[in-house]
Amino acid sequence: MTKALQDRVAIVTGAGGGLGRAHALMLARHGACVVVNDSEGAAAERVAAEIEAAGGRAMAAPASVTDAEQVAAMVHAATMAWGGIDILVNNAGILRDRSFAKMDLADFRLVVDVHLMGAATCSKAVWDQMRERRHGRIVMTTSSSGLYGNFGQANYGAAKMALVGLMQTLALEGEKYGIRVNCLAPTAATRMTDGVLAPDALAHLAPEAVSPGLLALVGDDAPTRNILCAGAGHFATANVTLTDGAFIGRADDAAQRVISEWDRISDRRGEIVPAYGFTQAERELASAGFTAPTMAVNR
Repeated sequence: MTKALQDRVAIVTGAGGGLGRAHALMLARHGACVVVNDSEGAAAERVAAEIEAAGGRAMAAPASVTDAEQVAAMVHAATMAWGGIDILVNNAGILRDRSFAKMDLADFRLVVDVHLMGAATCSKAVWDQMRERRHGRIVMTTSSSGLYGNFGQANYGAAKMALVGLMQTLALEGEKYGIRVNCLAPTAATRMTDGVLAPDALAHLAPEAVSPGLLALVGDDAPTRNILCAGAGHFATANVTLTDGAFIGRADDAAQRVISEWDRISDRRGEIVPAYGFTQAERELASAGFTAPTMAVNR
C-alpha cells in the first residue's frame, strides 16, 4: 500500500471505538503517526496498542475535547514526540435524542458543547502551529441530521450544522496558510446509532466503509470547503446553495409580493455554491442596481 501520509501526525478525537477507531486505523495504515484521543483512557490505549501491533505508530491521549487544558496538553505531547500536528479529525460526539418538546435544555447544551465547542477547542489548539508551518488538514464531522434534519435530534442537528459553518470560515481563513478544512458526514453503525438503525442495515454500515473517504480530505491534494457524505461504501458531496432569486424592492406591497413570487424566489435552476458568505449581499445589491465591493476573504 502507498504510504500517502508517511510521517504525517494526526489527531483523531473520540477514537476509542466506532468511527474514530476506524479512522485511526486507516490513517496509520497510510503511514501517519496517530494520536488516539478518547475520554475513556482504556479505550484509547486499546486502539493505540492495536495500531502498534500492526506496525504503526500511535500514542493514547485520554482527554475531554471540551477541556481546553487537556486538549492543549495532548497537542503539546504529540508535538514533542513527533514535531507538530498535520491532521486533526474532529470525530468525538455524543447523542441525547428526544423530541424537542421533551428535551431538557441541559441535554441541548451538552450535545452542542461536545460536538461544536469540542471541535472548536481542538481546532484552536492546533491552528497557530498549522499557520506557522503553512500546512494543515482539519476535518469536522457533520451529519445528515444537521444538513437535512432528523426527528428527535434538534440538539445534535443544530451542533452538526454549526460545524459546517465553522468549516466554511476556517477554510477561508486558513487557505493562504495551506490549511484545508472539510466536513465528513458519515452514516455508520456505532454505539451512537444503537437502536436507531434497522438490524439488517447494520452489516452494510460498518465504520470501515466510511473511513476511506477521510484519506481524500487529509492528503496533500485534499480539497477545501467540501462536505463529503459517506456510508456503506457510497460517497457523495453536499452543498449549501443560493438561488437566483428575484428583486422585489421596498414598495408598500413588498411583503405580499414576496409571497406571490415565492416560486420564482425558490426556483433552484441556476443556483450557485457561494465562494464566501458576502456573495449573498453582493448579489442582492447588484439586483438593486448597486455594485458592492468584493469582500476581502484573506484578512
